[in-house]
Amino acid sequence: MKIPLVPVRELAEQIRGVTYSKGEASATPAPDRLPILRAGNIQDEGLDLSDLIFVPDSRIADKQKIRINDVVIAASSGSLDVVGKAAQARQDFRGSFGAFCKVLRPNGQVEPRYFAHYFRTAAYRAKVSSLAAGANINNLRNEHLADLKIPLPPFEKQRRIADALDRADEVRIKRREVLAHLDELTHSIFLNLGRCNTTKFDWDSSLQLGQVADISSGITKGRKTSEKSLRNIPYLAVVNVQDKRLALSNVKQIEASEHEIERYRLCKDDLLLTEGGDPDKLGRGSLWNNELPEAIHQNHIFRVRINEPRRVHPVYLNHLVSSERGKKYFLQSAKQTTGIASINMAQLRRFPLLLPPIEVQQEFARQVSAVQLLREAHQASLSELDALFASLQDRAFRGLL
Repeated sequence: MKIPLVPVRELAEQIRGVTYSKGEASATPAPDRLPILRAGNIQDEGLDLSDLIFVPDSRIADKQKIRINDVVIAASSGSLDVVGKAAQARQDFRGSFGAFCKVLRPNGQVEPRYFAHYFRTAAYRAKVSSLAAGANINNLRNEHLADLKIPLPPFEKQRRIADALDRADEVRIKRREVLAHLDELTHSIFLNLGRCNTTKFDWDSSLQLGQVADISSGITKGRKTSEKSLRNIPYLAVVNVQDKRLALSNVKQIEASEHEIERYRLCKDDLLLTEGGDPDKLGRGSLWNNELPEAIHQNHIFRVRINEPRRVHPVYLNHLVSSERGKKYFLQSAKQTTGIASINMAQLRRFPLLLPPIEVQQEFARQVSAVQLLREAHQASLSELDALFASLQDRAFRGLL
């Protein structure tokens, strides 16, 4: 039996987001303020209720408060990866959502969980990307969402499909929780170094980073060069360097001379640190482990190459720099303007080290490596689960379940 396609306008009411001035928004809650969700609060696993802003409650109509089963959608963004992101509210929320988001509130004609699952499918994402594409900013207009057509089998079958997708999604959620616990374990191992009885060994606090490592900036995009022989080579930008991990799914290339390539070439155990960004992400970094056969780095990334391996282990240094101690140093040293913070090479060279004996650092690195191997296995399993879940979604909304 052919499954009817029903437009969203017949299945849900569309609610506009809250408008407010910049001066009305605050990061601090107050009795006369309510929280507002933004695009960053919309995650694949649901609504993230952290990193909220608060606006006067007089700005929010009762209808705009988020209710259980509402589907919150990012409707406007400079990135097509963001626009169209959707998550279902699992409970009533005494707050609302900003003007760059929309809410679809399903009616009694559709099973709410079935309705919400549609907005997580690859078919939906492909559709909204084509609809929203714009020159400077991507927008989903009211009619874009209202005209979307959803396969609508009988209500009981909608419920069975929602149950199946919920069960499959729960397995993915548990796998993500395991990965989060492994990240916490690595952090705990680092903190435990400081809890050891320091009378058993001496900690060296006399050195600065520039005394044990060579620190350099990278290649500048758009620079002028007299070199005639250039070739394309992958180069890491700020977006590729995250906190203790590298995001290499989208690495761009740049034309560079052999002299430049030799100068900026990345070697195993180079620590890559970003020079600026949001204050809470300042100085984020990760180790290079020859993930690509060849690569260089841009000028907004510092390359820290240890030249005193008998004193400092790169894995320990990576965790020290990204620790609360490291973040505190960067925030105190950084130049900050309009919410952006940056450090320079001189400040990085003066970074104060705190070093246990190299044997202790090596043991720490061995434990981190063991956790990392376990994490990679769970990450591979999660990737397989994600692929299976996407296949299940596709079959469900093509009427094959």
